[in-house]
Amino acid sequence: MGPLNGFTVIELAGIGPAPMGGMILADMGAEVIRIERAGGADLRQMKDVSGRGKKSVVLNLKSEEGVETLLRMVENADVLIDPYRPGVCEKLGVGPEVCLKRNPRLVFARMTGWGQEGPLAQAAGHDINYISLTGALFATGRAGEKPVPPLNLVGDMGGGGMLLVNGVLAALLETSNSGKGQVIDVAMVDGAAQLMWMFHGFHAIGGWDASRREANLLDGAAPFYDTYECADGQYIAVGSIEPQFYALLCQLAELPEDLFANQHDRERWPEMKARLTEVFRSKTQAQWCEIMEGTDACFAPVLSFVEAPAHPANQARNTYVEVDGVVQPAPAPRFSRTPSEVNHGPKGLGEDTDSVLQAMGFAEEEVRKLRESGSIG
Repeated sequence: MGPLNGFTVIELAGIGPAPMGGMILADMGAEVIRIERAGGADLRQMKDVSGRGKKSVVLNLKSEEGVETLLRMVENADVLIDPYRPGVCEKLGVGPEVCLKRNPRLVFARMTGWGQEGPLAQAAGHDINYISLTGALFATGRAGEKPVPPLNLVGDMGGGGMLLVNGVLAALLETSNSGKGQVIDVAMVDGAAQLMWMFHGFHAIGGWDASRREANLLDGAAPFYDTYECADGQYIAVGSIEPQFYALLCQLAELPEDLFANQHDRERWPEMKARLTEVFRSKTQAQWCEIMEGTDACFAPVLSFVEAPAHPANQARNTYVEVDGVVQPAPAPRFSRTPSEVNHGPKGLGEDTDSVLQAMGFAEEEVRKLRESGSIG
């Protein structure tokens, strides 16, 4: 059983970071109940990995009975995850004030892009917009080219889903001491800003040129921190920042000492990179793995996410699992005494409605009437 065994999380159905947060909490052993609408997306049919380990309940939150059903469920929950724009839960009648009145220990976690207040709070947005406003997007890409979106990892997942989990766990810990719940304002723009912490420090000491891309230590300008094409069209990545690791890179790649003697001579970086480009193109990815993988040169082959599960290091750590025929990341982090696990894949839409409500104290007759009225599905 995971470390959150015994905790109940109600997740109002959304997309992206909120389901990711709920997935991680479910992996850790929490009972996560996803509240969906009739006719909504069936996560099992979509093979949506974020639905793993969760129960599926269909409620009609536009009906009084459906709202009251959710509020009764809240009385038995520890956490509610709200993925909607600010004010939507209040309009539905399930806002923080109402829910905390029903359950004063409830952690009400609100997941938005721009936050609960401010001039953009009601505006639509996506990952690319949130990372634009924090400098993360501007800093990503090659010199002379437009910024490149790093998938939706920085805003949605790192700045959103991970920050949501962090906030929920901290709030649950505080509630265990105070006996009181609270509201968490989780904004992806805030999370993306936090992920940029290191570069603010570099800039403050003159160590980062924030006006340019591919001009700094970690943005692809340094020849010892970049990706290179191999003879077979595959790629490798090197990150030999520390001097001892850089020295090993030079040794294993048989680089000329006169050119590579001064690692941080920025004027010679373009020339050094050009030479490294030639060197790495002289062998295949597999050949470079034979030479460098597992050494302190800070080397790795560049794999697609489809290739990654077959890599021996990932296989040795069981970094990936297969659930219902879908290969996906295994739960993380790893606990020595209360390990996380994936109990099952996504459930069918509303599959657990009756069983969850009855487990929460609804009589069988109540459930039948709610179904007849269209309040549950």
